Amino acid sequence: MRTFEFTLAIAVLSAASLAAQQSGPAVPMKDFASSADVAALIAQAKSEHKEGQPLLSKPILTLAPINANLEYRTAVAPAAVHETEAEIFYVIEGSGTMVTGGQLIGEKRLNAENLNGTGIKNGSSRRVAKGDFTIVPQGVPHWFSKIDGTLVLMSLHVPRKSDR
Repeated sequence: MRTFEFTLAIAVLSAASLAAQQSGPAVPMKDFASSADVAALIAQAKSEHKEGQPLLSKPILTLAPINANLEYRTAVAPAAVHETEAEIFYVIEGSGTMVTGGQLIGEKRLNAENLNGTGIKNGSSRRVAKGDFTIVPQGVPHWFSKIDGTLVLMSLHVPRKSDR
């Protein structure tokens, strides 16, 4: 009987270890970022930015499964659709044009939850600038079609139930 219990315990621990390895390491919670922290992230993104790189992302806050990221954009990047997340944007610095809705052009699947494309057709355009907020519901194409110099955003990914 003890051999069975020992074998069962080893099997449970092995399964738990395998599950942890498959999901990747736990990301530590970060629940506060001061304005100085954000300014330092912007400076770091600016210094790490490479020629021809349209977008550089850095984590600001993390409380899995929700992440707030700093997006440092210097050029137009691919359009996106997040099928299981809504996304909230806050413009920290700069300005540009955001397109939402419509259909992705040149659609490609990145993974089970995300699509990207080269642009959007039949979407709604709006100018965004410092201090603006916008929310993109899950499943809605979105794209920054024009960047005026540098656009620095906070993007907050909010998990939502899939309609599939």
